Amino acid sequence: MKKSYTFRKFFNDVHLWLGIASGLVLFVVCLSGTVYTFRTDIEEALEPDKYKAEAAANATPLSPDALVYKLGKELKGNVVSLEIPQDKTLAYRVGVAQKQEGGGKGEREGKGAETAAAKKPEGRGGKESKGGHGPAGGGGGRPTTYMVNPYTGAVLGTTEGPATEFFGTVMQLHRWLLIEGGVGKMIVGISTIIFTILVLTGLVLWWPKKIKNWKQGLKVKTDANWKRINHDLHNTFGFYSFLLLLIMSLTGLCWSFDWYREGLSKVMGAEVFKGRREKPLSSMPAADATDLMLADFVAKANTILPYEGNLRVSIPGDDTTAVVITKSEAGFFALAASDKVQLDQHNGQALQVDIFADKPLNEQIVSLIKPLHLGDVYGTFSKILYFLACLIATSLPVTGTLIWINKLRKKKPSKKAPRTTAAQVAG
Repeated sequence: MKKSYTFRKFFNDVHLWLGIASGLVLFVVCLSGTVYTFRTDIEEALEPDKYKAEAAANATPLSPDALVYKLGKELKGNVVSLEIPQDKTLAYRVGVAQKQEGGGKGEREGKGAETAAAKKPEGRGGKESKGGHGPAGGGGGRPTTYMVNPYTGAVLGTTEGPATEFFGTVMQLHRWLLIEGGVGKMIVGISTIIFTILVLTGLVLWWPKKIKNWKQGLKVKTDANWKRINHDLHNTFGFYSFLLLLIMSLTGLCWSFDWYREGLSKVMGAEVFKGRREKPLSSMPAADATDLMLADFVAKANTILPYEGNLRVSIPGDDTTAVVITKSEAGFFALAASDKVQLDQHNGQALQVDIFADKPLNEQIVSLIKPLHLGDVYGTFSKILYFLACLIATSLPVTGTLIWINKLRKKKPSKKAPRTTAAQVAG
């Protein structure tokens, strides 16, 4: 009697054929994602001296203003950002934009170092006219990020290194398979949707028919034949990694499709990638304006955010916008979230304070879309978990294809002719 077509059989067929259709693309996407997970760690390991700040015992860092002035003059550009790590042995990251030809309002010659040396605060290490302390818009093109020793002001190099081009290619492979024109992006996007379905149907297929057999799906029977081991690797490892893989696929779609990103924003009640469009608040000159230095703004931010962490100062390019300072915790388990303070550049007053912990849950989740996809949402700890999950995801198309081939061989009728017995001959 022919067996009825069950829901489990339906899920099995969906899982099988979608897996076969997208297997090669998913293998490439997952492999490239695995390689990219520890990009920053690999780059720092290749050039460790560039990321370390050597200094004599009891040495103190240069003031932010002196550093900005020195670098602006030496690199012939406009300092637009300054990153101060919590770890005092690490180099600062300084964003420098090239000056526009003919100068301009945002261009700075900087007085910070001179005034710091004379101990007479006359400016903020930036332009000679009053107001502003670094041009976000004073240069053309994308700023270059330099690694700088904060104790000496020596430029140790840029964030580009021997592995930069390699990881750039890996990212292009991950995002659009090195295929230009949007076709590759579409293929990866559709494959990611398929991957989401595979993760969900895989969980259904993993679920035991009888609850008493649930332990079988949690271990690999290493003393079995290779076919059983391969099946267990696919089944068991897929179960252990399904939650992280589901998060990766659901967040990854935000880069693939505008309709998905907009739909997710509506569902969550908060805009995905909102930070890309946010601009600093306006900060217009007033009668009570005082000539503040970068160090004053850093001190003010540390007062508002009284904890140890990494600081990033975004320096405005003119005297009409606020100083934006973000602060985030550092460490092995550090959450990839930051608090933000916007300060009036003319009097140092807080114009806006955004504390991550005070945001509604939906806004917190949406603001963490990128780290949730990249794996650094909880620092190095989560990157290790994501690396293992990506490694498993890379293996799933391989083990799944082997399972399919083995089933085909099992169903294929034997071509050997039946052996004729003596009784049959006699008959």
